[in-house]
Amino acid sequence: MSIDTGAPISPDRLAAARLRYEVDGAVATITLDRPEVRNAQTPTMWRTLAEIGARLPDDVRVVVVRGAGSSFSAGLDRSLLVPGGGDGQERVADLLTLDDEAFSRTVGEYQEGFTWLRDPRFVSIAAVRGHAIGAGFQLALSCDLVLAADDATFCMKEAALGLVPDLTGTKPLVDAVGYSKALEICATARNVGAEEAVRIGIAIDAVPGDALDARLAELVTALTAPLPGAVRETKALLVGATDRDLDTQRRLEREAQGRRFRELAALLGGQQ
Repeated sequence: MSIDTGAPISPDRLAAARLRYEVDGAVATITLDRPEVRNAQTPTMWRTLAEIGARLPDDVRVVVVRGAGSSFSAGLDRSLLVPGGGDGQERVADLLTLDDEAFSRTVGEYQEGFTWLRDPRFVSIAAVRGHAIGAGFQLALSCDLVLAADDATFCMKEAALGLVPDLTGTKPLVDAVGYSKALEICATARNVGAEEAVRIGIAIDAVPGDALDARLAELVTALTAPLPGAVRETKALLVGATDRDLDTQRRLEREAQGRRFRELAALLGGQQ
């Protein structure tokens, strides 16, 4: 998928994907805007999310992902799983017409709508109300932090449909809860409530629904208070820590700290 990173995303493109996208200073907010179907997701939405990620301004420090209405996202729009469904949109059912190479390439393009949220340049937050099912759960897991309302329900529904989670949700789920718990959640396709999500490490907090926006604003303020470089370097260190040995992690810490000292020295020198 080729994206012109210098051009803004057109309002028509966002409207076709049923997304709202706003940048206010250091904070970008993406809203899935299909409340009539609990923000069910489409390939058009995934491709447009990838475009947003590719064109995100460099000075954005926090990306918030949320859903319009009472649900975060109830998962894939199932009308796109059947031939003729989806009112002319790109359909998941069309994957069946592709050979293995094209199938893999197309799903890889869908996945780009999720993977950019892990970029060290910013911290991403999923603000979850109501349903976060299947692709909705995986979109939340793609974010660095999940903040849940107390009515939130997480479910990896794919196994119940004879499928597997393929929108990059398996690794962050294992990272959050461990292999055994992740297997149990995925294989049984059971619901995980907000309280359990906090307890097992999926969400950082669960608050009453009417307090979610205030808690989100508090978190955004805290994340944008330190110097940008400190947060970015810290995220880069933490996001890959489990895959590195201690010697490699120590080296990367030293190198990051050297960059921080040099930047701080330059800032202090400029203030004299």
